[in-house]
Amino acid sequence: MIDSESGLAKAGKIMRMRCVARRGVVAGAAMAAAAVAGGQEATQTERLEPDPLSMQDGAPVKDARAWTESRRPEVLELFRAHVYGRTPSAPPGLRFELRESADDALEGRARRKQVSVVFDEEDPLRMELLVYLPAEAAGPVPLFVGLNFFGNQSVHPDPDIRMTSGWVPSRSEFGLVDHRATEASRGVRRSRWPIERILARGYGLATAYCGDLDPDWHDGFANGVHGLLDAGGEGEARAEDAWGTIGAWAWGLSRALDYFEQDADVDAARVAVIGHSRLGKAALWAGARDERFALVISNNSGCGGAAYSRRRSGETVERINRVFPHWFCRKFRSYNDREDALPVDQHLLLALIAPRPAYVASAEGDAWADPVGEFTSLLGADPVYRLLGTEGLPVREMPGVGERVLGATAYHLRAGKHDLKEWDWEGYLGFADRRLRPR
Repeated sequence: MIDSESGLAKAGKIMRMRCVARRGVVAGAAMAAAAVAGGQEATQTERLEPDPLSMQDGAPVKDARAWTESRRPEVLELFRAHVYGRTPSAPPGLRFELRESADDALEGRARRKQVSVVFDEEDPLRMELLVYLPAEAAGPVPLFVGLNFFGNQSVHPDPDIRMTSGWVPSRSEFGLVDHRATEASRGVRRSRWPIERILARGYGLATAYCGDLDPDWHDGFANGVHGLLDAGGEGEARAEDAWGTIGAWAWGLSRALDYFEQDADVDAARVAVIGHSRLGKAALWAGARDERFALVISNNSGCGGAAYSRRRSGETVERINRVFPHWFCRKFRSYNDREDALPVDQHLLLALIAPRPAYVASAEGDAWADPVGEFTSLLGADPVYRLLGTEGLPVREMPGVGERVLGATAYHLRAGKHDLKEWDWEGYLGFADRRLRPR
């Protein structure tokens, strides 16, 4: 199914980027031109490297059982060892404390809950979860959950949202400054969180500040949940496969899902995890690791997210490890400028989500996140989706600006730059209507 926005699709600059395969690697284009790198057009039978349907020893993966029992665990382990690091289980002292609730929030349109996720009774570290549910819901509702960049108060001007007390980045930069949230920050990122629209469609929305889990700066992993849960070692003394910040954020999303499982107002079997940019990387890793998430959404997640690393387009493995050395495990740095040596690539991350629905979205003006590479990975995961009995991705060619492709997996290319817009959300809500609604 292709859903087209006519105003965008008929705009003067309609981009048609073809994915072409050579030696199993899909090549793309500069953002303004068609991609022609030689070889034939990618088809359903062509596979990216590493081949999702071949074991490390070369044995073929011929059926769903072989994927589920052998190849999927192998791929998951490779991502733990080489990219994101090893994430701990939920702590034994995990509990949830309802800090505030209201049945008439947002002028009567919502029920609001504010929950402290307590990791350890002896440690003050908490993840503060903000939950909005449709006021008129008759039973448990499906829900979107995602982390935010600037504190819960930034997602909506609702004056009753509790202000984050931790370090937050300034609005204009992610500088290493001791910046605290103020009243002026209320609703500054409302455009990324159209809560009223989400509620009107029958879904709940939950969010937490990513800095509650791990502030986005490199301090040798002494702060956040690393400082609380690491077995030992800091900085370079940590194991090569010790978890980084992306892993910590993904871990926190699973702890939010732990809470939803005990909240009778939430249908925990129909929770969609969503993330934008670096938080899109975390959403993908959370969805790949934790099969309880029913739907996974990547918005402009780029390198280390949905983008195929072997393309070396936009942000590269070397660049992301140099600028953000805390995001991934230390072993990932050994693949700087040697992406072909990676035993995994991001199409395999998307394949780990199968057969659950996944939506990857790009923006036309976001060359840094490599839209062609993001579509390439989704195409590369398609053989696994089809092996597991789904329709997979219904197109072989990258859609134009303003078109949405909806199958078991979905993709769109939005006009504009790196951002999360209402137009993106409209696609996600439509996809959820198809995939999360009761049959």
